[in-house]
Amino acid sequence: MRTTRSVPARPALIAALALATAGSLLLAPGAAGADPLPVTREGSAVDDGAARAPASAARRALTADSSTFSSTTRGYPRRQTLSPDAHNSGDKSLKLGLTPYHAIAPKLNALQRLGDRVSVEVTGRSAGGHRLYLVTVTAPESTRQARAQERMRDLIENAPVAAAKSREIKREYKAPVFVNSNIHGNEWEGTDASLKVIEQLATAKDADTRDLLAHSRLYFNITANPDGRIAGTRANAGGFDLNRDFVTASQPETRAMRQIEIDKQPAVLLDLHGYVNGTLIEPTTPPHGENYEYDLFLKNSYANALSMEAAVNALGYTPAKDGVEAAQIPFRDQEEGWDDWPPIFTPQYAAFHGTVAAHTVEIPLAVNNEEYDELPVPELRRRSAVNTAVAGAAIRATLDHVREHRATLISDQIEVFRRGATGAAQVPVSPETVPGVPGIGPEDVYTTTFPRAYVIPPAGARTQRSGPAAARLVDHLLANGVRVTRATRPFRLDGRTHPGGSYVVDMHQPKRGMANVLLADGRDISGKVSVMYDVSGWSLGSLWGATVERVPSGSLRGAPLRAIGEAAPVAHVPAHGNLRLRLTDPREIAALNSLLRQGVPVRRAADGSVIVPASARRAARTAARAHDVPFTATRQTGTAPLRRLRVAAAVTPGELFALREMGFEVTPVSTAVLNAGFDWRASGADVLFVSAGLDRAALTAPARRALDTFLDGHGLVGRGATGAALNAAAGRLAVKPVEGNADANGVVRVSNSGAVTRDAPAHGFVYAPLWFTDPGPGVRVEQSYATGNPLVSGHWRPLGDGTGGPSAASGQASVVSGDRTVLFGTEPLFRDHPKGEFPQVARALFTVAHSASVKESG
Repeated sequence: MRTTRSVPARPALIAALALATAGSLLLAPGAAGADPLPVTREGSAVDDGAARAPASAARRALTADSSTFSSTTRGYPRRQTLSPDAHNSGDKSLKLGLTPYHAIAPKLNALQRLGDRVSVEVTGRSAGGHRLYLVTVTAPESTRQARAQERMRDLIENAPVAAAKSREIKREYKAPVFVNSNIHGNEWEGTDASLKVIEQLATAKDADTRDLLAHSRLYFNITANPDGRIAGTRANAGGFDLNRDFVTASQPETRAMRQIEIDKQPAVLLDLHGYVNGTLIEPTTPPHGENYEYDLFLKNSYANALSMEAAVNALGYTPAKDGVEAAQIPFRDQEEGWDDWPPIFTPQYAAFHGTVAAHTVEIPLAVNNEEYDELPVPELRRRSAVNTAVAGAAIRATLDHVREHRATLISDQIEVFRRGATGAAQVPVSPETVPGVPGIGPEDVYTTTFPRAYVIPPAGARTQRSGPAAARLVDHLLANGVRVTRATRPFRLDGRTHPGGSYVVDMHQPKRGMANVLLADGRDISGKVSVMYDVSGWSLGSLWGATVERVPSGSLRGAPLRAIGEAAPVAHVPAHGNLRLRLTDPREIAALNSLLRQGVPVRRAADGSVIVPASARRAARTAARAHDVPFTATRQTGTAPLRRLRVAAAVTPGELFALREMGFEVTPVSTAVLNAGFDWRASGADVLFVSAGLDRAALTAPARRALDTFLDGHGLVGRGATGAALNAAAGRLAVKPVEGNADANGVVRVSNSGAVTRDAPAHGFVYAPLWFTDPGPGVRVEQSYATGNPLVSGHWRPLGDGTGGPSAASGQASVVSGDRTVLFGTEPLFRDHPKGEFPQVARALFTVAHSASVKESG
């Protein structure tokens, strides 16, 4: 479910929605248990539960290919016999009368046997190791016909001007449709609805079905999150909300979905969720993503939303009889609070791959969380049956819409790519540019100015940023379908000379929106709306550690640029001398940890780097290749030795994953784990990192004494309000934590002044920001929020009493240290995203752990 804070509906509908809300509280049989209208945000703005994801999930996510299905063009059907999974009586789907994961493979085998319309492919494996299934339903195609479809698909993206004139495309191209189900594991019914629709399509003989399959390819991601489906959790086995991961793509399930969108290029997408009563069908409220071709997106999304709304309402469910309210469309029925600003959600991300009608659909009756635990099984199954019917109606209405409007959908997809390739201006939405959509006003107009290009210089050119950061960023752009070139020699652009080896992103390309949404700073939208749904700033250009230069204008004609398919490797180990490794990138931290695990004698250097002796050159070469990092020659021998760290961590899932990504050995802890008798000595922990799920006051007396004993001799790294609270309770750093607006988030400017933040980027990320005042003796300020308004992009307003805003944080300490303790008021590991900030945490861990050991030995 995507949920928001309660906001007013559009004026004409306030009375109707109020009546519907009141009715939902007086239902028979039983209250629906879903959110009233308008909907409210689910849970706390801050993730305050400690992560417990197994290390195996992180290993699988970090090593899995983005996709395992073959890209070789073959005809349809593409049959295979899937091996069965072991029966799992603990699958949470069973209680609801829905399809358990272990029954999906046999069901798909049976569907393939129904005829020649259904194909099944395995697109990868989840973080928990479960297969991900993509079902394609279409009329049979020979290999030659399939190749023709792929040629036309390629023409649409890469030669859109020619595609717009192609009679073959108008006549023969099959409109791609993507139905994504169960991305939140405890929102089950989309899977069952998809299986029912596939079965109907496999055997239907009517003319409309034959016409649909002759002119469309229908792709069904049966369960995007099998881990969560089995366990009854929103997240996957790694603890990640996959519908927040599309910018970062840290999880294998997200990368599989990304590859489907790139390879299949859907014109229409449904993402099936739950639970909002009545059924919520996007398009959304403002703000709308400024990098979309939003006029085309709104036109088609609203038209299809009306089709789905009519189909859902036609099922005949009522509040009095079934507990089901009439469907709602946020764009029409609400003022704000359910926006499509960030591309972290499936439909919004799809828009940058040419999808012109994309929808989150929230089915109505809650069957998860407390309802799952408290309602009787017959009521749960009644609700699941209603939800399955609603999801099925939405799918079938969408397929009817595609059959009837195929030409317009494909034409508008071509236009998205044409605008990007030619550098055409965006078209602001208005009643004139998007006729037929009611209520368009100035509040719906969001556009941007695209630069001519972005340049990412190589390491050492006008920057101290390390090579791994640039290489990682370039590879990520390429993985998202963005074209990147590399200069074979120095060149001039917009009056400036750029060095050879620079990466160049030409913004005259079909997926310019994708390039810009990833690389641009973003926008401060605090004054536009009162509340946002989720993150409002996410810039890879500011947060991933590489230097990214925006070039507003100029010509690339004649520039010595060569298209690339991957970044140039940066791994290097000099042939002679001791070796220096900078610690400014998570890959460098991972390389350091790999050396320490092997027992290589590594020493710290005064400048924050580390020194590896010449005798360990072979191990350094292995680490350099494995992590793609450069070592440089040095005559330094280093100072204090570093040792391998074991980290006890009460942290969020994203933080736990990032720590493991950097190669730290991590033991997850929490209040519950400590109360159960956690053995600190046996754990071998050297340092405690706390940001979530550990409350000293809630510990039993023995657990509290054990924690205090550990902290007396070891280091503490704290993040956010939870970390600051433990610091205060343990009497460590004498500082006053000040909490900003808990709804605030975004990219901020910072000033780095300490060893922990040495060589860190001048930007950070905040989510429920915190700062520190009144420092006592021995407290060092490592980093401060910039003076003035530190917010670069995102949403950060003061509270009602005027406190908690960005002006209150101006110039205040955001990271402080002292007495074997480091406290962060920023979010340097948020959802595994701000890669350039990761080394701050690594340095903090090494600093406090080693200072504690020095104090102990002294």
